[in-house]
Amino acid sequence: MSIKYYYEDKNFKLIHGDSLKILKKIESKSIDMIFADPPYFLSNNGISCSGGKMVSVNKGDWDKLISIEEKHKFNKKWIKLCYNILKDNGTIWISGTMHNIYSVGMALEEEGFKIINNITWKKLNPPPNISCRAFVHSTETILWAKKDLKNSKHKFNYSLMKELNNGKQMKDVWESSLTKPSEKKCGKHPTQKPMEILEKIILSSTDENDLILDPFNGSGTTGIVSNKLNRKYIGIEKEKEFLDLTIRRKENEKNEEKF
Repeated sequence: MSIKYYYEDKNFKLIHGDSLKILKKIESKSIDMIFADPPYFLSNNGISCSGGKMVSVNKGDWDKLISIEEKHKFNKKWIKLCYNILKDNGTIWISGTMHNIYSVGMALEEEGFKIINNITWKKLNPPPNISCRAFVHSTETILWAKKDLKNSKHKFNYSLMKELNNGKQMKDVWESSLTKPSEKKCGKHPTQKPMEILEKIILSSTDENDLILDPFNGSGTTGIVSNKLNRKYIGIEKEKEFLDLTIRRKENEKNEEKF
């Protein structure tokens, strides 16, 4: 089955469409690593705080609140499709909050994966809890998993991670600020992840020229970092506005490399 690319630039490819349909067209066992930041299904007309101002938590139709059963069914579907396209020695990383990550973890195990690590991203500058009825939400979870096969040997660049951590074994708690304004100069995405987090993920579990896929491309951070680190990238995204944002970021990176 042929795939039509929305944008293609050497080792950087973007596909416009629904991941549940597009993933079926990707060649079986062709992907070295997958990073996914799926919908958290948080948009329930509530309010939050951003930049000291009250803002709506609604992010778009793709994030609308759904039932627990629907949420888990969705997670099982896309994770199963990811299993099919991932190489037997490949790994998958999935980011989430308490609203979705427990379903994701269960779906991973149900669809044949084994969780390697539970990374806690500790945000150094989280927004305050304006309800004053709970603790400040200052962490996100990133699950790292491999296929639960007898002879699979996943890639982990242990020595490099130790070197980046001042000669000490890197722990599963990563501290980082929220996404920097400089990473949003081409436009904003409501759930954009910091490049610093993606750099650790990609450096730890891939080598140069490996093929990385993101089924929920968003603003393209996975792709931008992948190319920066000399990896190949495929991103899938339903919303054209976010694909266009990704292209602006990609073109901006190319222009900055010239100087």
